[in-house]
Amino acid sequence: MTGQKQQTKRPLRADSERTVRTILEAAEQVLAANPAASMEQIARAAGVARTTVHRRFATRDALLDELTGWAARQFAEAVDTARPDAAPPLVALYQVTANVLRVKTDWSFAMNRTADDTHPEAARIHAEVRSTCARVFRRAQEAGVLRPDIDLDWTRRVYYALIHEAAKEGAGGGDTDVLATRVVDTLLRGTGGPAGLAGA
Repeated sequence: MTGQKQQTKRPLRADSERTVRTILEAAEQVLAANPAASMEQIARAAGVARTTVHRRFATRDALLDELTGWAARQFAEAVDTARPDAAPPLVALYQVTANVLRVKTDWSFAMNRTADDTHPEAARIHAEVRSTCARVFRRAQEAGVLRPDIDLDWTRRVYYALIHEAAKEGAGGGDTDVLATRVVDTLLRGTGGPAGLAGA
């Protein structure tokens, strides 16, 4: 019996998949505004009956787990779409930044929920994205986009912090393309002027 329970889920029909996506999108919007929102509130926002939500997700925790997995998969797709291992490093860095900001803005509740690593799939995806980011930064350093003496681990952490702040602004209505440009510009140029460097 245990083996049967662990079998891979059968693919959903197109109409079922649309229903699930509608529920997940509604859940993201409702829970971002009120993390304690009920299944009934999510169903109302999705425009479906509460029984429909319960038919797809037996419990609220099951819905949250699927929402977390869905957002993580969107995150991975956003990074892959930027062709991080093939595009020129500067192009890849900008495109990854813009794509990730869109996901973090559209799925802010679910993306923040993945930070505690309690969801195995999300934890795996985030680890893979960190590895991809490290490769992009190494390529950028080799291409002269980043200084040869820069600490890449520190640079990556600064980049993540910039992404985090930009995502908060994006959730407030900021333009993700503008924010992506700002993140990359701040990462590569910093905030100091010539006088500051001369004074050092």
